[in-house]
Amino acid sequence: MGDVIPFGEYRPDVADFNTTYTGSINNVIPRADGYGPFPSFQALTSTLPAPCCGGFYGRRTDGSVAIFAATATDLYLLNNTTLAWANVSKGGVSYTSLPASALWQFEQFNNFVLAVQANANPQYYDLTSSTKFADLAGSPPAASYIAIVNRFVLLSGLVSLPYRIVWSGLNDPTNWTAGVNSSDFQDFPDGGPVRPCVGGELGYVFQDQCIRRMVFAPGSDVIFSIDRVAKDVGLLAPYGVVSAGEDIYFLSTKGFQRLSAGQIIPIGREKVDRSFAANWDSSSPQFMIGAHAPESGLVIWVYRSATGSAANWDSGLLYDPVLDRWAPFSLSGQFIVSMARPGLTLEGLDAIAPGVQTITGAVGASGLIRLTVGSTASYTTNQIVAVSGVGGTTEANGNWPITVIDGTHVDLQGSAFVHAYTSGGIIGGSLDLLPFSLDNVAGAQSPKISIFDTTATLGFLTGPNLEAILETAEQSQISQRMFIQGFFPLTDAGGMVGNSPAIVGNVSKRENLVDDPGLTLEQPMNARGFIPARADTRHARARVRVLANANWTYLTGISPLVKMRGKR
Repeated sequence: MGDVIPFGEYRPDVADFNTTYTGSINNVIPRADGYGPFPSFQALTSTLPAPCCGGFYGRRTDGSVAIFAATATDLYLLNNTTLAWANVSKGGVSYTSLPASALWQFEQFNNFVLAVQANANPQYYDLTSSTKFADLAGSPPAASYIAIVNRFVLLSGLVSLPYRIVWSGLNDPTNWTAGVNSSDFQDFPDGGPVRPCVGGELGYVFQDQCIRRMVFAPGSDVIFSIDRVAKDVGLLAPYGVVSAGEDIYFLSTKGFQRLSAGQIIPIGREKVDRSFAANWDSSSPQFMIGAHAPESGLVIWVYRSATGSAANWDSGLLYDPVLDRWAPFSLSGQFIVSMARPGLTLEGLDAIAPGVQTITGAVGASGLIRLTVGSTASYTTNQIVAVSGVGGTTEANGNWPITVIDGTHVDLQGSAFVHAYTSGGIIGGSLDLLPFSLDNVAGAQSPKISIFDTTATLGFLTGPNLEAILETAEQSQISQRMFIQGFFPLTDAGGMVGNSPAIVGNVSKRENLVDDPGLTLEQPMNARGFIPARADTRHARARVRVLANANWTYLTGISPLVKMRGKR
């Protein structure tokens, strides 16, 4: 055994016997020098009334963000102040439910947010004027998938014409008359049904057994020049297609692939393809969802495992295209997507800060404004509170020192009651108790990976670090025995998490490669940075566990303390 044994590249498809690979890590992110921590989920919004079946954010012309979510039967818009969901389905009436294994799909075209699913007419929401979705003009066909290719809206997954794609007029999403303003369609005689298409200056059409490329040809009778770039490499998971810059990542019948400059490059072969296929519940394609993390460049897939819950995905894989390395993580949820956090006003922060109270009434009391709330148990006289959203008695809105009158009433010191109360209002909670940093709010315009968790609540991966587990490759001496005294983890993890050491470890050992390994007793890292682990064996690997909520940035490997024994 060498002086330093790295936590190697995650490649569970190959044996890690005396290699630099590992088949056992979790909740870490690849780094050039090893691995870093994986953050936990933090909820932001209120809960959708039903499981999430799609999500999207659009940008208005002023740069503000509009966040949409879908259930099987309805579409919702997030109120950026209260962080509650408003039903914006067409006419406020539910749609015919999604097919069981399908999701809503969204795109933005200028000021229109477009939404499709197979059992509804394509929908649009004008970010400048709409209060509800409405049928997209021009009578486009119901479709499962939508993409923006060049300056056209393209629909695929057509219920009655599964081998066809259809596109709108040039720069006109309301024109769907073939032959008018370059609107047209194309049927494909081979390759199987058309699945989602990926947009951009070029378009890529994914089918079950092939991939085609679309190039806009202005002035041409065919509108698009369409050629096949891959045969017998089709799409296996329709919601797992990820567009990241100029590249496209997807799961095919031959494993995970990258489409780059028209070339198909396998990225999972002899790395994760076999282990993923053995663990994935392929009967639930709606839970195999891909997303791109723009801030890190990571490509992320979530999926339901073979032993997972019927209502959620429960496993994840991330891929770093620059390092060409993979890592698994353990989270559960209903949907994942790259989303920009909504910008929040101070009133918006008041609305979500812990301790917020709803105001149910306001009256005059000795000239002051007296507010009625659910409980005054958390308030003290002379405490300063933020009041917002009060209707009628609008003079109550602002920051006030209060006097606690009884269990449900407070007076606003220095106020003057003038107008009769009509409705609404909140007293904000404590900003110090917000579950996320205000720095995250300031960076709201930057899209990040977001998740609708198992309760259909939207949040971001901005929480404390998850528990991380890493193992080295198996180190073996076939003809000699090793006496292992322990090892030094090469990391900046340390200290305590509550009353527990932040990092602990042990050794996996076995006599023969056909034996199931056993584990030594897990021990904390001591003040010298050493984890004791006594083992006398022929085959061993080190295992490190960093507790959830620990503060750390890297884990490179271990330096073992080992003595070689005699041959047998």
